[in-house]
Amino acid sequence: MVSRLEIDFRSGEPIYTQIVNQIQQMVAEGDLKQGDQLPTVRQLATDLRVNFNTVARAYRILDEAGLISTQRGRGTYIWEQPDEETVHHLRKQGLDDLMSRAVHEMQRLGYEADEVETTFNKYINLWRTGKLLDK
Repeated sequence: MVSRLEIDFRSGEPIYTQIVNQIQQMVAEGDLKQGDQLPTVRQLATDLRVNFNTVARAYRILDEAGLISTQRGRGTYIWEQPDEETVHHLRKQGLDDLMSRAVHEMQRLGYEADEVETTFNKYINLWRTGKLLDK
């Protein structure tokens, strides 16, 4: 499941933060559950093509937050299933991060706020009416 992690190397967001946010989001959405094993730091660093220390930093943050537990010689596991309030907070944080990245990218590409708003509203309306198809 962690293989779904996607790193945006052009983003202004640090890579370790991207890893932390995406793992938190996977837990919040139930894609990762208590007891699920995560890849080793070295394996994830290789898979993502990032520095070992970057993944180690992300895992350390998740460990300090109580979301994962690293057991020497055994591996790294999702430690707890968050309560409903934490899930709500993680989902909101994930949505905020997603929107922030999208808006920054649109701004970087030179789009005006009005044209982004018009296009966004068009897609929200398609979604609400069930006319938005998954790609």
